[in-house]
Amino acid sequence: MPTCKVDGVEVEFEPGMNVLQVAELAGKEIPRFCYHERLSIAGNCRMCLVEVKPGPPKPQASCALPAAENMEIFTDTPMVKKARHGVMEFLLINHPLDCPICDQGGECDLQDQAMGYGRDATRYIENKRAVEEKFMGPVIKTVMTRCIQCTRCVRFITEVAGVPEIGLISRGEDVEITTYLDKAVMSELSGNAVDLCPVGALTHKPWAFNYRPWELKKTESVDVHDALGSAIRVDSRGPAVLRVLPRINEDVNEEWISDKTRYAVDGLARQRLDQPYIRENKTLRPASWNEALDAVAAKLTTTSPDRVGVIAGDLQDAESLKAALDLFGGLGVASLDCRQDGMALGQGPRASWLFNSTLAGIEEADVVLLVGTNPRLEAPVLNARLRKRWLAGALRIGVIGERADLTYPYEYLGAGAQSLTGLGRQKNDFMTALKAAKAPAVIVGAGALARADGAAVAKAAAGVAKAFGATWNVLHAAASRVGGLDMGFTPKAGGKTAAELVKKGGADVLVLLGADEVDLLATDAFVIYLGTHGDRGAHRADIILPGAAYTEKNGIYVNTEGRVQLAARAVFPKGEAREDWAILRALSERLGAKLPYDTLDDLRRKLFADHPTFGRIDHVDGPAGAAGLDLGALGAAGPLSDAPFASPVRAFHLTNPIARASVTMAECAALVSGAAKIAAE
Repeated sequence: MPTCKVDGVEVEFEPGMNVLQVAELAGKEIPRFCYHERLSIAGNCRMCLVEVKPGPPKPQASCALPAAENMEIFTDTPMVKKARHGVMEFLLINHPLDCPICDQGGECDLQDQAMGYGRDATRYIENKRAVEEKFMGPVIKTVMTRCIQCTRCVRFITEVAGVPEIGLISRGEDVEITTYLDKAVMSELSGNAVDLCPVGALTHKPWAFNYRPWELKKTESVDVHDALGSAIRVDSRGPAVLRVLPRINEDVNEEWISDKTRYAVDGLARQRLDQPYIRENKTLRPASWNEALDAVAAKLTTTSPDRVGVIAGDLQDAESLKAALDLFGGLGVASLDCRQDGMALGQGPRASWLFNSTLAGIEEADVVLLVGTNPRLEAPVLNARLRKRWLAGALRIGVIGERADLTYPYEYLGAGAQSLTGLGRQKNDFMTALKAAKAPAVIVGAGALARADGAAVAKAAAGVAKAFGATWNVLHAAASRVGGLDMGFTPKAGGKTAAELVKKGGADVLVLLGADEVDLLATDAFVIYLGTHGDRGAHRADIILPGAAYTEKNGIYVNTEGRVQLAARAVFPKGEAREDWAILRALSERLGAKLPYDTLDDLRRKLFADHPTFGRIDHVDGPAGAAGLDLGALGAAGPLSDAPFASPVRAFHLTNPIARASVTMAECAALVSGAAKIAAE
């Protein structure tokens, strides 16, 4: 590898690295505002100036200067220090003294670097300029007078999010960053632009003036609003969760999260179930825990196990699923289902329901076929990875399903299952690329598998993957789905599926573990609801048992690629609510079928013993785990419907009880709905 010297210390570096990266390899801190390792290089803040030999005797921007063999880099010479002082002075000439009221205060790059590299006085005496505020939607608050034109937000929205709705206009002193035609930013990843802002020009509108960062308790956890399991940090003060920010996890979400992950937190405090309820005379009344549990036990005791059904929701942790499986399985209940949407997966080897390429590994694919999925709505961070791979010029994408704006071009191959079975007969550029691909991948979503003919569609899609040597990937939308399938939370012999249980006469007693996405209008069953919000399930329930949200309990979640991750409790459950597994443990005593664990650790030991995959924290099998997968055995033969594939996510911001309780998500959904109507007109 080539070498150069940084302040007299010899450093080896990889070809293609810039001077800033090489300096950091040597342990030198280089200040910067515009440079970000995941964005293109702009070189316009000039804060990263260094001196380089051989070269002209002047400071040079290290972010935009390629490192070369035998180059000498100087980061702390008098010339460099004077240049940095001058740049900082220049950046601050128009910046207002807003720090006491700025939401960025305490975690602001400009504050930090002004302390480290700024002058103690300014020579600027002219009037400061002011800039009009911009409307960027319900989640981004602007104070554009603070802006230093680093263009990080512009580059993120354009390059990563793929929605070029922010730009730079005018020249010189009149330059401004703005949206086009005062239009809101319509990306599902727009909140990340606020994270990237190194000053307080962009801040989080839903959290404005609510906290100071040093007041918050920070808890590392994982997201449950989709099946990616993005790494997050939950910031709380007292009993309230005030914000969610991304953590860096290169294997899952890099450093991005979706707006739903970030801004739905206000839904954690609204419409909450904080005490048990029992329905009497068609009206729910508050009850004590003993009364509610006794009523549940009495109903279950007098009902035949074959007339009892259990449906698990999309946000359930593995511990609650295990407790429910042990309790109701021990009582002889065969109708258990974790697939609210009716997805036709759960039989056969584990690799048959996983995203086997892995989230990071999909960047190695050269051709991807999307079947019945819209990753922009179902997994925005994964969609950003696909866009990144496409931007590198190494990815061809084909779509069978809905026509949608995925933020990158694709070749539309058809709407439904008939296009899938006739794919081999098509002659187009995509098929030519697919046949010649070295690392093809098929990504199948719930839009294809959660249908009456889902098993037949799975067989057809697996046949395509087998014919072209493609990696088999299932993109789930529910955080609890893979964990439930891994432990076998599916109907046993003679049991009924979720769709069958909610039909009239499908069950006498229906237990819902946070299941709010099933249609309960037809059921005449006695409904027991264990959940967190007054959502669809609670509205229909005869007995309500208040549970804990994902920020209120320690839990295990398995993401769509099969990665086992730990969520941590940031705050305690609301009111009299309890952790789900503890409620089931208390219920088991009243049913005379006491579960063999008294603590969460005991439960996890039982879980790991019965299902060893849950003990492999942060491990994924990846393509190696799918090497022995018999694609020919996937699914089941049967007739295919002519109906087009449709993504299960119709309103991105309103997919679960927490999001539906969120004011911010309601505002975003209304904005998107209004934009869709305008576009349709």
